Amino acid sequence: MNHKMSNRRKGYICTMKLLMWLSAGMTAALVLFLAGYILLKGIPYITWELLSTEPSYLSGRIGILPDILNTLYIIIATLLIVIPLGVGAAIYLTEYARNKKLVSMIEYAAETLSGIPSIIYGLVGMLFFCQFLNMKTSLLAGALTLVIMNLPTVMRTTQESLKTVPQSYREGAFGLGAGKWRVIRTVVLPGCVDGVMTGCILSVGRILGESAALLFTAGFAHVLNGFFDGLGSSGCTLTVALYVYAKEQGEFEVAFAVAAILMMMTLLINFAAALVSRYFKKRRSL
Repeated sequence: MNHKMSNRRKGYICTMKLLMWLSAGMTAALVLFLAGYILLKGIPYITWELLSTEPSYLSGRIGILPDILNTLYIIIATLLIVIPLGVGAAIYLTEYARNKKLVSMIEYAAETLSGIPSIIYGLVGMLFFCQFLNMKTSLLAGALTLVIMNLPTVMRTTQESLKTVPQSYREGAFGLGAGKWRVIRTVVLPGCVDGVMTGCILSVGRILGESAALLFTAGFAHVLNGFFDGLGSSGCTLTVALYVYAKEQGEFEVAFAVAAILMMMTLLINFAAALVSRYFKKRRSL
């Protein structure tokens, strides 16, 4: 009887291992196929002229330089706002807040915000930022919409990182006579900077891949502007340009080129996140 039970258990374990390996293999194969297909279809159409010029409808020239710059502008503007807000909110909830009900309510609100579809953010951003605040369709309105979208990500990752700092570090600093803010600034934040960086990199990835919210708030203009002029005017990011070239204009070669650029940028962001996390883990272990 025991021998039969042992054989059944071994068979069950082998079956589950096989299913796990199969699931992992299918996931890896799907990622490799998707990345390889996009890169193979898009890289041949990436040229210097495409990357360094703006489109001209009179001559029929296609260029994505304004789209690349608009993407960088909206990333910078979003991070400049969302990082202080997200990190500050996380510090308050973890280090200062004493009302547990208030903390749980804010955390629940953040989790709810992270689950709302991006198209709803775009609609609300268009009604509030573009129309009510009279920003019109602009990169700044799109950036503020993306701030609301990415605030839960930065806040939650920073919160979890703050919780990983041992309480003994805080108590030791308090014992030496340091104040609350000095302890946070010199002891707590340096100990969780890897989590803050991870949250920022994840936010960059989400900003880079967002299109639905920007369709309502940032617009479609392929216009070359400086940073401050660009924030106040309509602009097309790479993801929106991908939609326009593929759906509206039927330029699938350009669409695949833009998709390949976005794929390479996403891979670089993930690689940078892994390097940053590894660097700070090594630094913490020293």
